Parts: sequence; structure tokens; C-alpha cells
Amino acid sequence: MMEGCRRRRHDRSDAAPAAWPPQTRSDQSTMSAEDLENYETEMELQLYREYRDVVGLFAYVVETERRFYLANTVDLQVRSAGGEVYFEVTMNDAWVWDVYRPARFVKNVRVVTFKDVNVEELAKSDLDPTKSVDFPR
Repeated sequence: MMEGCRRRRHDRSDAAPAAWPPQTRSDQSTMSAEDLENYETEMELQLYREYRDVVGLFAYVVETERRFYLANTVDLQVRSAGGEVYFEVTMNDAWVWDVYRPARFVKNVRVVTFKDVNVEELAKSDLDPTKSVDFPR
């Protein structure tokens, strides 16, 4: 779902968006692997912040093998062709978790996949990702 945010620990403030390409050191002619990693980390952190800001606007979470979506309407149809089963998912008023996508809000989305699809309706208590949770010690 949000592997990018779980993979690395982010200890950064709410800084302005990172510029592309990341600045290189004057003694290098190309961007280092560390520069690229820092840029990707910053972009993933910005994406998580955007998710946190918009999740309350949506009723459903949809997860496919390639993308994670927030949507207000979801229609999941199980289809078969030639002995194979596949899923057709149609979503309206959606937000797409994709760090490389310039516009993440989309009016209509149609996904056709042979892989699993997970659709969850968000409970109102699930809509505040900043709400603290007390775990037993």
C-alpha cells in the first residue's frame, strides 16, 4: 500500500518541494546515488503528506497490484474470458498514490487486472491519520 513511506524513516520538516533534478555537488558532473535516493525520499514524504490531507474526502480505499487509490464510488466486477478470471474496477472522483504522477486527482479510473483487488470502505474513525492510537504496553 504505502511501501515507500514504510521503507525509510523520514525525519524531515515540512520543507518546500524538492526541485528536479536534485542539485549536484560542484565536484561531480552527475547526480550521485545518494542524491537520487534523497530526492525519492522527499517525493515520497510529500506524497504521504498529500494523502494525509485528502483521505478525509473519500469513502473507499482501493488497492491493486500496481496502484493505491482513494475514491468516492467503486464498482468491482469479476469477469471471465477464455477460462481466465479477471477484475474490472471502475472508480469515480479518485486520488491516485503515484509519486511520479503530476495530477493525482482523476474524475474516472478503470482498472482491468488478473491480480487481486482489495476494496475497503473507510469508516469515519479511519479518516484521521493524525489521530493518535494508544497501544497496550
